[in-house]
Amino acid sequence: MDVHVKPRSGKFKAVVEGDDIMVYCSEEPQGGRVNRELAKELSRLFHKKVELVSGFTSKDKRLLVRNAVRSEVEQLLSRQ
Repeated sequence: MDVHVKPRSGKFKAVVEGDDIMVYCSEEPQGGRVNRELAKELSRLFHKKVELVSGFTSKDKRLLVRNAVRSEVEQLLSRQ
């Protein structure tokens, strides 16, 4: 799953905007804080393990949601 992250956004939320998934994180982009928040909060949302695959220092990130089907992930995000 590819996402675009916007740090320092007040509170965490994930939304689908057209074909893009935007994730608003509350953390500062220092020392991997945003990456940890992203994995933790999405794991809670999906009730699955979420791992960062690429984009460790970029706002465009690729995530792996373990044991999930793409349609399941999209459905959960659309409810947000």
